Amino acid sequence: MTDAELLAELERLRKTIHYHNYLYNTLDQPEISDYEYDQLFNRLKQIEAEHPELITPDSPTQRSGSQPLDRFVKVRHPQPILSLANGFGRADTLAWYDRILRLEPVVTNAAYTLEPKLDGLTVVLHYTDGVFTLGATRGDGLVGEDITENLKTVPTLPLRIPVQGYQTAPAHLVVRGEAFITKSDFEVLNAALETRGEKTYLNPRNTAAGSLRQLDPAITATRPIKIYVYQIVESSDPLPATQSRTLDYLRGFGLPVNPLCWQARNIEEAISICEQEGLKRHEWPYEADGIVIKLNDLALANSLGISGKDPRGALAFKYPGVEVETKLLNIQVNVGRTGVLTPLAILEPISIGGVVVKQATLHNFDFISEKNIQIGDKVLVKRAGEVIPYIMASLPEKRDGTQISFQIPTRCPSCGSVIEKDPEEVAYYCVNASCPAQIARTLENFASRGAMDITGLGGQVVLQLTSSGLVQDAADLYRLTKADLLTLDKFGDKRAENLLSAIQVSRNQPLARLIIGLSIRGIGEVAARKLASKFLNLDNLGRASLEALQSVEGVGPNLAESIVQWFAQSQNQKLLADLRALGVWPEEKPAPVISEKKKLDGLTFVITGTLPTLSREDASALIEENGGNVSGSVSRKTNYLLLGAEPGSKYTKAVELGIAIMSEEELRKMLV
Repeated sequence: MTDAELLAELERLRKTIHYHNYLYNTLDQPEISDYEYDQLFNRLKQIEAEHPELITPDSPTQRSGSQPLDRFVKVRHPQPILSLANGFGRADTLAWYDRILRLEPVVTNAAYTLEPKLDGLTVVLHYTDGVFTLGATRGDGLVGEDITENLKTVPTLPLRIPVQGYQTAPAHLVVRGEAFITKSDFEVLNAALETRGEKTYLNPRNTAAGSLRQLDPAITATRPIKIYVYQIVESSDPLPATQSRTLDYLRGFGLPVNPLCWQARNIEEAISICEQEGLKRHEWPYEADGIVIKLNDLALANSLGISGKDPRGALAFKYPGVEVETKLLNIQVNVGRTGVLTPLAILEPISIGGVVVKQATLHNFDFISEKNIQIGDKVLVKRAGEVIPYIMASLPEKRDGTQISFQIPTRCPSCGSVIEKDPEEVAYYCVNASCPAQIARTLENFASRGAMDITGLGGQVVLQLTSSGLVQDAADLYRLTKADLLTLDKFGDKRAENLLSAIQVSRNQPLARLIIGLSIRGIGEVAARKLASKFLNLDNLGRASLEALQSVEGVGPNLAESIVQWFAQSQNQKLLADLRALGVWPEEKPAPVISEKKKLDGLTFVITGTLPTLSREDASALIEENGGNVSGSVSRKTNYLLLGAEPGSKYTKAVELGIAIMSEEELRKMLV
């Protein structure tokens, strides 16, 4: 075969495989059998193996991604990747319409394109001469993270466009889309993880986002991620005049576009569609919390400009969480890893948004009293963020006399020990550290990602280990043998070896993670890191006085007392002695004394919400590297609140105290 013939065959194979990938993964309309596809793919692999110099980045064989990445490179977007303003129902939507009508009276004749507001991760995709060259997260809207290699593993994303060839790709094209996992794929993924004894995920959105931010693309490749694109950010070619034509234009290249879309001739029709579709949105194959209403005329939309961080030409019509009525059958009391007793509502099974709910959180015993909840009541249940069920209220007017008032237990439901209440808290505690329920929760915490990060040691495996008598505390994990694990149900050679390997790796975790894993009441990530930095090892920490502990930033009297009490218990001293004997005894090196003044010297920060590009751990490290302190709670000593998306109560308290609030971008500018 001549060089020209070889190149021609390569080009034909790549085009053919791209086309059939599109038919199979995007349209779900395969034209050839799996066997025929494998023959084509294997032939391409054979040629590329013999001629590696001919491998191109857009080849279908490159979809598996490269080697694990050390870190994510930051990428500046060619245009700001904006968010959307929300409208909760008809009144909010009409108010938005009135605002843009005052700016542009021609809006009165405007038509709209409506698209589901997918609950996923925004991605920005770059194509150069039709080849996928760069993919990034949204980040803060101006700068994102380069996740190109991970995105290459997504089957619905074409590595070269056009797939079908009847359009010519622009020399430069940047599009915006949403990466997500369908509800059915999410259930299959969680079922597989549970079977393997690994941790399952809470919801599809977080799973998709976490999967695309893996440092190892091989991990991303195992996740059932899909992408829908819907916006052209930048192009070297003229752009379509309307949003509906934009979707057709993108679809013409073979890019995945959501088939679910509506057209409205006016705002009333748009609202009507949103209201009607809201009744059946739980039948959609993916999680979505609303519909995006977009002015179809893109020139008109752009002329309206932006307000803050939101384009005025579009609005997210958001749906409220679904509330349903059901019967409270019982209140079960669970014991947590620190001995805290938590009430759990056992419900008459009810479907909420397509999910059958049988249990719901009751927060604490005070909540039951304040809401006047009785066993046997009819209650209103809602899914918070469409994920976690909780009871909103009881319906006392529907009582028939069979209801029973709930009594706070006086003894632990797991071990029978006397229950105590901290007078300064709402929580009730079982004080027996050997309580079986606490042991299981403690081991789960010890193995968690924020602590010793032992992959494969989830709740089900912990129960197997404790109920079989193989493990009674964390030290016993390091005594496990392959023979021990093979006695457990669903454990074969490979699974046993993987768990033992993960346990072995955990020996190298730093001191702060071990402190978190010990389940000392009140210690979180920030406090653990500061204690590790101050005391350097568990010997010093265990000998520390109340005064010495309170000298650590963020450690108050209650936490100091909790630490002293934990180290005073004989079973905890035995655990520490066993861990030391087994070689699980990390120590920190003293921080070097540096006289050079740093930019954040003397400043105390509190972090809340999800930051655009930094994890909570990375942000804390950045602040501390530059001389600042990070505290877990807001007080008058706090200098700045570092604010991310979806902040918690820390934001409210900071506003009340008049604490200065800054974004990640402002923090970075402070460090320049």
